[in-house]
This record gives sequence, structure tokens and C-alpha cells, in this order.
Amino acid sequence: MSKAKCKRGNLLCLFLISLVSTLTADAQTANSQRESDSLHQFNGAIRKLVRQVTPSVVEVMAAGYAPVDTGRGNTSLLVGMQQKIGSGVIVDPDGYIVTNAHVIRGAQHVRVSVRSASTPESSEESTGSALRMIEARIVGADDDIDLAVLKIEATGLPAIRLGDYRNLRQGDVVFAFGSPQGLQDSVTMGVVSTPERQFDPDSTMVFVQSDAPTNPGNSGGPLVNVDGELVGINTFILSQSGGNEGLGFAIPSATVAYAYPQLRRYGHLHRGETGINVQPITSELASALKLTRDSGVLISDVLPGSPADRAGLTVQDIITSIDGYPVDNLPSLGTRLFMRSGGEQIKLGVLRGSTKLKFSVLVVELQNDLDRLATVVQSNQSRVGQLGAIVIDIDPVIAEKLSALRISSGVLVVARAIDSNADVALEAGDVIHTINGASITKAEELRSALSRTKPNTPVVLQIERAGKLMFIAFIFDTSR
Repeated sequence: MSKAKCKRGNLLCLFLISLVSTLTADAQTANSQRESDSLHQFNGAIRKLVRQVTPSVVEVMAAGYAPVDTGRGNTSLLVGMQQKIGSGVIVDPDGYIVTNAHVIRGAQHVRVSVRSASTPESSEESTGSALRMIEARIVGADDDIDLAVLKIEATGLPAIRLGDYRNLRQGDVVFAFGSPQGLQDSVTMGVVSTPERQFDPDSTMVFVQSDAPTNPGNSGGPLVNVDGELVGINTFILSQSGGNEGLGFAIPSATVAYAYPQLRRYGHLHRGETGINVQPITSELASALKLTRDSGVLISDVLPGSPADRAGLTVQDIITSIDGYPVDNLPSLGTRLFMRSGGEQIKLGVLRGSTKLKFSVLVVELQNDLDRLATVVQSNQSRVGQLGAIVIDIDPVIAEKLSALRISSGVLVVARAIDSNADVALEAGDVIHTINGASITKAEELRSALSRTKPNTPVVLQIERAGKLMFIAFIFDTSR
């Protein structure tokens, strides 16, 4: 526009300039509001998730005797009562809690810190609510998968939902809850680095790897997805410094779903067995055995007379699928093969040479010595209510079955009594040898000694556990 024209239409020029400026400012304000709204929505969604999950998370305090480090180099001769702090998560409203087995290993006394019930209004306005300490008993544990189940006397508790591990993907946003370094009610955020990290190439155990910051004390706490569902139990970190370096690992929720009912019912796992041993295919294996694939999963052994043998599987078969899911590596097989119970059928796709085959294999339940012994025990005759245990006398026949015993006499704990509140840290497989220094060879001697014990007095059992002798001390409570 020329200078002369602008002079004649200066009002129009000013109007256009003002209009453009206003529109630009309005657009910037709208963009800023949209960005602000998105951030507020994201922030609000996280707050809501934290309020949903936090009441299901507990702090676990396990006390037991352990070697004491005096700084003088030798800890084998000095032991003392020590306390470990970990985390746990409520999985049943009636007081059942899942944590790591290593959190309560060797514990003689376990307590959990549980959040008291709060109103919806107070949970919106407060970052926390009152906590209460409750005694817990160990229902079951399995060191191989590092899971344990605790029971507290409470009902109506907020239990977390288990997520479907099959839906977990790399890059999913996850949150870690727990008590790192004893700092209860902590939450961190990250993403799934990989849903199936395998450390031992010959093991079927896999872990959910995430960069959600975790530290000592987070063990046993939940790793949850954006729906507030449990996708893992935080169990360990890899660190050069001892603190978080973005390498946290959790036991998949599928493992929890498989193990929890068994640990709750039996105190240990009843593992399924098909009779096949497998190993990953390497380039050297493929070349030397002239396999048609240089990666995948190879059957290295088929036990004679096993379900796999009866189904027709043979050594050097390559497993390509299980129940329709492709098998590319050991974790993809292990996560589905490991968590099977007796009586189930699995469908295996196999490559034998260049021929594709399909097999249906029955899963049978592997019974250990305790299972076999428990089936011949009459609970009403062998229940020791004061200890919350089902026991059996060790005679020469049973002693022969338990060849690892250091002392071939005593009373064997074959199961925990699920209806007992006894707070004694016994486990299935423990052998009781003495009570307050007096030798015990029969269950009746144990009952008699307990019947003569005065209420609220200390009792010490000498037990044998996994080939090691130890003492368990507790206060005798006749009300339990």
C-alpha cells in the first residue's frame, strides 16, 4: 500500500494492524490454555492413579537373627536381631499380601504397616492418612521365584487388581510403589524397558525391566500400569553405586497369578511337569547339528515315560509355538510353560528337520517329599494348634526319604494350618528337634511340652531347615 493511500485510509490501516495483533494474541492464549489443560489432565490422571493404588501398598518389617558386622572381619561368631524393611501389596481383601521371599527370609517376626481407611473427601485433600502396624504370619514362600504370601487379621482391605501380563509392551508407562530406604508411601514413574528380560539363558524365569526408579526397600512392592493394575512385583536392581540407575526388575504378574493361590493353599508350589528339557539354539549348535534354524528353542532331553515321551516328542525337535503363540526364544516359551498346573494340556508346534508337527502334551503335577508325606497325615491327629502346624513323626522310613537330614529324628512340619493365627515362623519342611533345650522325637512330646508352658513365656525351638540348624524364639500365647 502506497504512502498516499495509507494517509487517506490510515484508520483502515490501524484497524487491520489491531485486528491482526488481536487474532495473534488470541491464538497464542488458546494454544497456551490447550497446553496447560493437557498438563493438568496428565497431572490429575497420575494423582487419581496414586490415590487408587496407595491404600493397597504396605511396608513390611521382618525381624530375625543374622550375622552382625562389627568391622573386625569375622561375622560368623556373632549374631544379633536385625530388621529388614521391604514392601508388599494387598491382593485379597481378607488380609493376604504378596511380597518377595527374600524380604522375609529367616524372619522370626513380621509386621506390616497398613494405611487406615479414609473417606473419599480426605483422600482428595490429603497426601496421606493414618498408618497402623499389624502382626503378620508367613503363609508360604518360594525362593526360586522369590515370592511370599503373608496374612494379617483384617478384612475389607483395598486389594489391587492383577493386570494381564500378555498385554504389557515395551514403552508402556509404569509406576513403582513402596518404601525405598524405609520411606513409606513413595511412588516413581518410568517406562517398560522390556517386558521379558532373561538373565540366565538356561532358565525360564523372566523379569519386567523398567526405568521407574527403585531402591532397597522397594522389594516386594507393586509395579503398576496406567490402569492401576499390578503388572509386576519389584524384586531387584542392577547398580554400581547401590542406588537407582534406571535398571529395575520385577516378577511378572503372570507369575504372581500362578504362584499366589498355591502358596496360599499349600505354603509351597506344586510345579507342573511335561518331561522335556529345553535350551536356546546357538549358531554353533545349529551348525554342528545341521539344524534348519540358527535361533529358537531346542528340546535337549525327553524323560522316558513322561507325558512328552508318550506324546511323541524327541530330542532335537525345535519348538516353534505353544498354544498358538510363537516361540522365538526361551522366555517366550518359559513364561507359558512354567505356569501350568497338573491336568492341563498344552499344544506344541514343532519343527523336526523340515517337517512341521503338532503335539498335545499333558501337564502332570510334580510332588515333592512333603506332598507325598502330607497325603498320609491325618490332620486331626497331627495338628499342633499352638504352633499353627501339621506335623508328622520322623521314623526310619521317613528319615530315609529325607536323606538330607543332619539329625534323623524329630518332628517334621508338613504344612501350615490355614485356620491358625499362631505367630511362629515355621515353614513346611522344617524339622523340630528340641523345645527349650529338651529333645523332641514325637508330636505327642511336643504337644505335652507346650501344654506345660505357661502363657506369655518365651519358647525356643531348635529346628533344621534346608540342612541348617537354627533357633526360633517366640512368646507362647494360649489365646491363638
